[in-house]
Amino acid sequence: MKKKLLTSILLSTVVLSQGAALVSVKAETTDEKIAAQDSKINSLTEQQQSTQAQVDTIQGQVSAIQKQQEELKAENEKLSAESARLSAEIDELSKNIVARNESLANQARSAQTSGTATSYINTVVNSSSITEAISRVTAMSEIVSANNKMLEQQKTDKEAIAEKQVANNQAINTVIANQQQLADDEQALATKQAELKAAQTALAAEKATAEGEKNALLEEKAAAQKAAEEAAAREAAYKAQQEAQQQANLASANTTFEAQVQATISNPSSGQAAAAPAATVQSTPAAASRPTYSSSASTYPVGQCTWGAKTLAPWAGDYWGNGGQWTASAAAAGFRTGSQPEVGAIACWTDGGYGHVAVVTAVQSATSIQVSEANYLGQQSIGNYRGWFNPTTAQGTVSYIYPN
Repeated sequence: MKKKLLTSILLSTVVLSQGAALVSVKAETTDEKIAAQDSKINSLTEQQQSTQAQVDTIQGQVSAIQKQQEELKAENEKLSAESARLSAEIDELSKNIVARNESLANQARSAQTSGTATSYINTVVNSSSITEAISRVTAMSEIVSANNKMLEQQKTDKEAIAEKQVANNQAINTVIANQQQLADDEQALATKQAELKAAQTALAAEKATAEGEKNALLEEKAAAQKAAEEAAAREAAYKAQQEAQQQANLASANTTFEAQVQATISNPSSGQAAAAPAATVQSTPAAASRPTYSSSASTYPVGQCTWGAKTLAPWAGDYWGNGGQWTASAAAAGFRTGSQPEVGAIACWTDGGYGHVAVVTAVQSATSIQVSEANYLGQQSIGNYRGWFNPTTAQGTVSYIYPN
């Protein structure tokens, strides 16, 4: 039921109650007074039926919201389990892809050094017999066939990881949307329950006798109505705050990585960033190809750390999952990863949960950096919230993804 309709119903209840209170019957004898009281009780009985219908309607709305909350919570548990399964599969595929990249790169360098064609000729020339030559050529053919199978498996795994990343991201986004809906329902539920209390109190007031009990119940009814109004005001304030937060998040996205770095340099309290130490990284082969990603951050929920990192580093992937999954996804896509911070790199923390990502804007050492990020301690807009801090003690294990 719409809030406006509920207000009309409650107002009609008040009018009916007041109308009953204004019943005035002139009575001079005891019998006439008794008859007047009986008439008032009969009138109240009819009004009770109307008010009980209002109570039943609001109770039905409360039950519907509670049922929706139970369904959303159950869906979130299912999706979270699915995301965890996909995350494990993505991590395993990523490791396999990176391992094959190294193996294929080593074989390519070996072929360039020794020359494959020359090796085949030497194999035949240096054989002591035709039988031995055939045997050697057959062995080398088997090696080539194994390499071809490795390349085919590499292609299959890359296609599989791309599909799983999309499915994983959809599950994550749905969980976040459900969590927001649960928060909204919590506010609406509080309002409906307060309205239910007001309607129930109105019914109790109508059932009270005229000997003084009704006055106490009318005071309780007024307090319940006030509580309902306050609950509605809190819900309205909550919605306004959510809207303001959303607008602030979108406004914070009107920035670039360069602007965040300049803000860090211009801030007197942040100090001048020293040169970063030489990075220890895991390199991908120079010939490795990377997917082309969209520069839009729309595949990640607004206000989340992944959305903030993608906004500042458009080169990042579109479906890399939660923050803690980004390093594995990036490695599988052919990006360098490592343990040393660099300006422009994406810092990725794994903590056994969702993890976190941010973009490095200044570096003094491996234990002193500055970042720009979203969703840090409830701050969903993009900004520098920490100044200089030690990334190795921040939240779990830290690694870095480099843009080139």
